[in-house]
Amino acid sequence: MSARYITTTLPYINADPHLGHTLEFVEADCFARAARLSGDETFLNIGTDEHGEKIVQKAEQQGKHPQEYADEYSARFKAFADRLNISYDTFTRTTSGGHTAAAQEFWKRCEAAGDIYKAEYEIKYCVGCELEKTDSELEHGHCPLHPKLDVEIRKEENYYFRFSKYQKNLIELYTTQPDFVLPKERLKEIRTFVAGGLKDFSISRRREKLSWGIPVPGDPDHVMYVWFDALVNYVSAIGWPTDEERFKKWWPVTQLAGKDNLRQQAAMWQAMLLSAGLATSKQIFIHGFITSGGQKMSKSLGNVINPLELVEKYGSDAVRYILLRHVSPLEDSDLTHEAIHEHYTAHLTNGLGNLVARVMKLAETYLPEPIEKPKVTPFPQEYWDMVNTFQFNRAMDWIWVRVQALDERITREEPFKLVKEDAEKGRVLIKELVTELYLIGRFLNPFMPETNEIIKKTVLANKKPENLFPRLTL
Repeated sequence: MSARYITTTLPYINADPHLGHTLEFVEADCFARAARLSGDETFLNIGTDEHGEKIVQKAEQQGKHPQEYADEYSARFKAFADRLNISYDTFTRTTSGGHTAAAQEFWKRCEAAGDIYKAEYEIKYCVGCELEKTDSELEHGHCPLHPKLDVEIRKEENYYFRFSKYQKNLIELYTTQPDFVLPKERLKEIRTFVAGGLKDFSISRRREKLSWGIPVPGDPDHVMYVWFDALVNYVSAIGWPTDEERFKKWWPVTQLAGKDNLRQQAAMWQAMLLSAGLATSKQIFIHGFITSGGQKMSKSLGNVINPLELVEKYGSDAVRYILLRHVSPLEDSDLTHEAIHEHYTAHLTNGLGNLVARVMKLAETYLPEPIEKPKVTPFPQEYWDMVNTFQFNRAMDWIWVRVQALDERITREEPFKLVKEDAEKGRVLIKELVTELYLIGRFLNPFMPETNEIIKKTVLANKKPENLFPRLTL
């Protein structure tokens, strides 16, 4: 048994949870549950990123202190994660005392390595990303991720991190660990970025302009830049720097992040780790975006899909199913309310839900007692190969092949007729159907944990359950 540490990025709390947050939470949870199922001791970290300029702006709009605002929105994200049945081991908040102390110690170690210095620069800055932008990253003078926001020209004295020092180290990392970033297209992308030359980046803001941040050690006039602070959560969540034994047990980490986080996670953070004298991450999986109707979701277009409403209508397992099977883990995917409803009806209501009802109705009617609990046997290697490489949709397709095969076997062999003609043979066939249904439930464990439990319990109770996925209207 090995120890596996898994983390999402921490959602920025300037708005309610959106579908992108939901996708990352669900993917990380599926990966963590699968790791536990395989026998690995597993630690899953999620949480909220709570400092920075946008938090101050949102708090002011609502007439609240930033901490009050952060407490409220962090609680919303935690409640949403609970509603999605995310099996997290810690929920890290960047405003917590433990994280603050860790961020300040991390700063001191980078400073001791000679990688932090103060300088005055003029930069092009996207408030939406809270990142400096180069001319090559802008399209028609705007950030492509936030085209409606004007890029700001800022000139001020800040502390800078010596990112340029680590170009060679990062290239070596990408070369010696060809699976360090998945998919491979993202590894190629970050390698190209780093090979093109690295510019040192700002890691502080003057307190007079932004007071909502972690104080820079030894300089009360500056607070840490939100990205420097937030990235440290990956080590603070497992006890660094005060609990060395706990940290050594879990580090390094497998990270999940969206493609807009590639530079921060796969280059900036890795350089920061090297500067602080810590091992780099184990692996970084980069997922795509979810569009709707072929366009980026926006309130003005009216195509926003609210994950809170989806869970309320369809249930958490159905939402998990949609995101894990019908969203590509590697590329951008398109979802609409109509497509979601069609997937739910065809594959859950008429598919898995109907199958469970058919099999368990036969069992309840014709088996005098429950089947013996199937022995725990190793899952096929192809199952693990898909899950361990984040191919959640292919793994789900593999499960649904078994769902369809079981459904077809019932139609072909007609157990409801056989049991009347030959009771003994009929009961043998029904037991085989029930056993396969139990195994399907086991395979669903990381993907649809509630459904997994219901199927196994109903089999062992030999009783047809209530409709797993009720028929709903659009």
